[in-house]
Amino acid sequence: MISPVPQKHKRGRRSGCPVSVSLEIFGDRWSLLIIRDLMVRGFRTFKEFRESGERIATNILADRLRKLTASGIITAESAETDRRKLNYRLTEKGIDLAPVLLELLIWGARHERTTAPCAVIERFAKNRDQVLAEVRRRWQERDARPLQVDGRWVLP
Repeated sequence: MISPVPQKHKRGRRSGCPVSVSLEIFGDRWSLLIIRDLMVRGFRTFKEFRESGERIATNILADRLRKLTASGIITAESAETDRRKLNYRLTEKGIDLAPVLLELLIWGARHERTTAPCAVIERFAKNRDQVLAEVRRRWQERDARPLQVDGRWVLP
């Protein structure tokens, strides 16, 4: 059920359209890749995001982490082993993006050349509810291991 969120219309928004508002928050590729890495790959640290293979510049990464934190999609927590370091985690608002990312994953693999195994993508497409339940379970339990199917990473 969708309930209205009581808040003032923020200045500078192109429109009040829900798609437009959503894209202003997480619509660039770097933000979505950070969310993906938190959700699927189990990344938690600045260093892990920087070394993910996407070649994100450190200034862009720092900016996107700040923006995602400010918008309430992720939260930063001090690492237990070294309080000077931060670990990032999706918030409830962030984990609610799981269906969006799943559909992007399925769409991209079906319509473009990717490195994702076809069998995994088809299994995800046929079992959307179970995949989303597993992603949410892992988030609730703070399970930072990469999402795997049949012992293999979902994303290379």
